[in-house]
Amino acid sequence: MLRIVGIAVVVLGIVVALSTYTVDERDRVIKFALGEIREVDPAPGLHFKFPLIQNVEKFDARIMTLNIPPDRFLTSEAKNIIVDFYAKWRIDDVGQFYRATRGDERLAEERLAQILRDGMRNEFARFELQDVVAGERLTIMGAVRQTALETAQELGIDLVDVRIRRMDLPEEVSESVYERMRAERQRVAQDFRARGQEEAERIRSRADRERTVILANAYRDSEEIRGAGDAIATETLGRSFGEDQEFFRFYRSLIAYRNSMSGENSTFILEPNSEFFQFFNAPGGERPAPLPTR
Repeated sequence: MLRIVGIAVVVLGIVVALSTYTVDERDRVIKFALGEIREVDPAPGLHFKFPLIQNVEKFDARIMTLNIPPDRFLTSEAKNIIVDFYAKWRIDDVGQFYRATRGDERLAEERLAQILRDGMRNEFARFELQDVVAGERLTIMGAVRQTALETAQELGIDLVDVRIRRMDLPEEVSESVYERMRAERQRVAQDFRARGQEEAERIRSRADRERTVILANAYRDSEEIRGAGDAIATETLGRSFGEDQEFFRFYRSLIAYRNSMSGENSTFILEPNSEFFQFFNAPGGERPAPLPTR
């Protein structure tokens, strides 16, 4: 009797185990009856099913990452660029997802990767290489996501985001881009140098003009001051000459001595009784007597 009860309990437990299933909040669930979909996304919790007739398949409802191998794309000027990108996706309509992929996540990712590659190829073909490198990647990513989103919905997939990890240029393209960038930088540098030289010439011309004006004004003022000084000196000398003619003659002679003897090895050939040295021979300024003749 106990054995029968024990067997009944075991059988009942098996039946209960085959008749119940739980739904987690992180799962997307489909219940089948003889291979046909009967219920999609039941509420989280404990649920029942008919053993051997109904079965349940569960799928991850969390956001998943699709890592796509780097691929080459052509820009509008037919230049290659190597793009490494990835996508974030999740199952949105689990029924449609199952009908489109038979519940195979690997197949879904392959089809989604192809959709994204096609979108990338179309979008990169709209831009030049310089625009892509300079900052059009956000525009490209937005357009790719928007285009792929419509196709991904046919797979029951919600395309959350598409991001570029990095973009590289093939070696042959990198060299040509480098040469182009260098030529552009040289052109900009030459333009700056030309502007600097033009400004330098303008400043130099203005400085030369101001220098000429300053020198002219200074020369004019100096001539005016010199003329005023000469006038005062002439007036003073004239007044002194009128007051003491002998002193004036003596002063004029000293000036003549200084001017004529300022150089080195000054040699004079004069008569002994020359008036030029009258103050050397006679302190009073008398003219020397003529020499006797033989």
